[in-house]
Amino acid sequence: MSEAILKTVNVTRRFPVAGSEDFVAVNGVSLEIPRGCLAILKGRSGSGKTTLMNMLGALDFPSDGQIFFCGEDITKWSEAKREMLRREKIGFVFQSVSLIPMMSAYENVEFALRMAGIKKNRKERCEECLKLVGLGGRMHHMPQEMSGGEQQRVAIARAMAHRPGIIFADEPTAELDSATAVNVINLFREMVEKENVTIVMTTHDTSLMGAGDVVFELEDGRLL
Repeated sequence: MSEAILKTVNVTRRFPVAGSEDFVAVNGVSLEIPRGCLAILKGRSGSGKTTLMNMLGALDFPSDGQIFFCGEDITKWSEAKREMLRREKIGFVFQSVSLIPMMSAYENVEFALRMAGIKKNRKERCEECLKLVGLGGRMHHMPQEMSGGEQQRVAIARAMAHRPGIIFADEPTAELDSATAVNVINLFREMVEKENVTIVMTTHDTSLMGAGDVVFELEDGRLL
């Protein structure tokens, strides 16, 4: 594995609590995520892993500390520059699949390309991504015509369509049965190898830990 695509230095996130001390969700976390790997953030509910992921993905600012993406401190960037980073260089897969219900699988994936400002070869890229997730024959189905596992695979195809450097997946297997969850993890491993993408996923499922190239465990906001 090569140099770090993401690095944090003493990252802390506090949230104000009325009439009390601030709640510290993430506390002094320093880590490095190598380029081209599957990294897992593990921890129980409330451990701070989703808060940390939101900061890594430029969706939230730390209260203290620095976050470096490809060597640049993104905590100093304007919100407009951070939004461009999210659109062009980052993909997201959320626990709630959040597909656009009035769009087919193909249209959901193409929408990500349009948001990223990609105009060339959109049809070929959409078909390539949907075939990679095993849905080449269902690309014109609507979300409501698909199972939960199929919808999650569309969401993964959408997240990878614009060839991001990194994909963040927050509890992507939480709503899936065990066999489907394993299929999603195997798909992530295939994407790391074929697309040379870095994937960072959160999970509290200990049975999935062996799939990660690197595993970071959080407890009460601290890195163990």
